[in-house]
Amino acid sequence: MKKKILITGGAGYIGSHTAVALFEAGFEPVVIDDFSNSDKSAVRGIEKIVGQEVKLYEGDCNDVKLMEEIFSTEGIAGVIHFAAYKAVGESTEHPLKYYKNNVGSLLVLLETMRKFEVGDIVFSSSCTVYGQPDENPVKESTPRKEAESPYGNTKKVCEDILNDYVKSKAPVRVIALRYFNPVGAHPSSAIGELPLGVPNNLVPFVTQTGAGLREQLTVFGDDYDTSDGTCIRDYIHVVDLAEAHVKSIQHLADKPATYFDLFNLGTGEGNTVLEVVKTFEKVSGESLKYKIGPRRSGDIEKVWANTDKAEQVLGWRSRLNLEDALRDSWNWQLSLKEKEKMS
Repeated sequence: MKKKILITGGAGYIGSHTAVALFEAGFEPVVIDDFSNSDKSAVRGIEKIVGQEVKLYEGDCNDVKLMEEIFSTEGIAGVIHFAAYKAVGESTEHPLKYYKNNVGSLLVLLETMRKFEVGDIVFSSSCTVYGQPDENPVKESTPRKEAESPYGNTKKVCEDILNDYVKSKAPVRVIALRYFNPVGAHPSSAIGELPLGVPNNLVPFVTQTGAGLREQLTVFGDDYDTSDGTCIRDYIHVVDLAEAHVKSIQHLADKPATYFDLFNLGTGEGNTVLEVVKTFEKVSGESLKYKIGPRRSGDIEKVWANTDKAEQVLGWRSRLNLEDALRDSWNWQLSLKEKEKMS
């Protein structure tokens, strides 16, 4: 019998790639998604890659009845919790919406897990908890700073809830994964990042500009203390990121009944915004229209990960580089263009 893993937000960008990775590792993913920030085409994309149907529940993780129905019907063995609102700007305008959804859904999930005696959860956290670190690369022991946004604070609060819950000797085994900057798409181009409206992330904006959907890219600031004056981030391929979730679920299997750990997920290297632009031009053969704009409020100057712990404990490290990620992102963008022509 294959172990069933519930993926909350499983039709989202990282969730859909993790569903594929779970299938490939011999698990059976069960997806719940309310499609408020994703599209049903992602589920069809997963099915195309793995060649089988995905068990899908459409709804909200704050819905206690639905969550209990899933756990009682499916016999869930573990959970990977992605479901969360994630737009930094929107979170500053609507903080209560973010706390209700991001924190509330975790509480509902933990209570449901306890009721149905499910112990394993991998939580989708973020490097935003570090704020602007005093030194790079960032280790898991690096102190967390005050969050720059309500979104970032929900990640800190959720980590604290999980840690406090474990300290209470609850029968739960937790891994929190602090992502750096996920980019790329599945090499099949069947799934990828599908932002609704104007992208919040750099790479979809780059590929949409390359495809002529956006007039030009604005690079926010070129006077930072970096090699070319633009911000530095650690861009990790989403396929590598997905594999880390599988490693995490496998790692929890032989741990004590009460357990908590956290890991950075990145490449261990930083790239500037202009390096991303130049690398995109190289892999796509397109010349990208961009301009330098003023600094953007709340932007961190530079941050990248120390990933030694994930390598030593989980046996995981990133395999794909920035060129791979941008090539896959561009192919995904071209496939979307092709689908549009055909529709």
